[in-house]
Amino acid sequence: MTILIIAAVIGFVMSMAIGANDVANSMATAVGAKAITIKQAVIIAALLEFTGAFFFGKMVTETIRKGIVDPSLIKEPNIMIAGAFAALVAAALWVFISTFFALPISTTHAVVGGMTGFGIVAVGWGAINWGKMLFIVSSWFLSPLLGGILAYLVFRFISWAILHREFPLTAARKVGPFLIGLTFFIVMLMFFSKALHMDINSKPLLWSSLFGVGVMVLSFFILKRVKPKNDEYGAVERIFRKMQVVTSCYVSLSHGANDVANAIGPLAAIYAVVTTGVVGAQAGIPKYLLGLGGLGIALGVAVLGYRVMQTVGDNITELNNTRGFSIDFSTATTVFLASVFGLPVSSSHTVVGSIVGVGMARGLEAINLDIIKKIALSWLLTVPLSAVTAALLYKLFIGWF
Repeated sequence: MTILIIAAVIGFVMSMAIGANDVANSMATAVGAKAITIKQAVIIAALLEFTGAFFFGKMVTETIRKGIVDPSLIKEPNIMIAGAFAALVAAALWVFISTFFALPISTTHAVVGGMTGFGIVAVGWGAINWGKMLFIVSSWFLSPLLGGILAYLVFRFISWAILHREFPLTAARKVGPFLIGLTFFIVMLMFFSKALHMDINSKPLLWSSLFGVGVMVLSFFILKRVKPKNDEYGAVERIFRKMQVVTSCYVSLSHGANDVANAIGPLAAIYAVVTTGVVGAQAGIPKYLLGLGGLGIALGVAVLGYRVMQTVGDNITELNNTRGFSIDFSTATTVFLASVFGLPVSSSHTVVGSIVGVGMARGLEAINLDIIKKIALSWLLTVPLSAVTAALLYKLFIGWF
């Protein structure tokens, strides 16, 4: 029982690190585009992250628990316990360090790096699923590239269809309902597939389509009432401000539902070993541990979430609501499409790529290349640094268990 309590504490710390760093994925663009304040973003994200983690978070991801290190090669339970401890501590350490320097990294990659480092030291190079690692490395390039291309295209479409028209508010009233309906269709489809982990079959597609069409019709009548206060462009931005807050809230809910596994995954390995005495055994995680992870994410948002939010939302490129919507829409769509095709992408990488894509649509000079270089370096170092740290910690911890 003592081991489980210590593991729960470490898992809680890791979940705080996730909240402090990854919440920038969902709320930073809304903050940068002035749709909401940092204080409002922290409150909204804390509530939605906890809700997503507690009600929709799954007990363990097989990738984290079994997909990186082959458990059949680990003969002693204490090896798995020490290794999972080392992976958690190493990942939490590097995520907190990155957050301190306001750099958005992938918490999933930090955990994967930790599991890889312990596996190599404890069992050997042959214990690692190198095919899975190759996919992870490919995601460093795929996710920002896909997000950036889509964000570029979406913003160019909005510019062509709305912003560059003679009467942009009239154009927004026509094009806006379609974009809103499509957004809600993707949001609902992502909710069914990622938060509820349902297969993409006829029912989710039907429900999502009906929901999207209903929202499109409703928004058509709502947008007809929007009147310009000072100028038509200001009215267009007000329309996209509301749309952006909705997409940001959903991404936050979905993030809590999915990324809590980065803290709970290694904890699940420890829980399974302690409760069954067998390495690799199936064992469900109690709901209170998911709640603990959700609480840690919420606390991490409240304490340190503003730092990475500022980097992602303010420092890469200047944002307004149409640009922010393009980024949120592209990030959500890229992550969804990747999940359908089984591509391992990082939401952290995707949102940064989307922001760069919108910046590119305005010209290369609109992008802060110094910030991009720092972020890219932190991405490349996440897995190896987490792996080396976990390997050293494993050597320390193995004598304690």
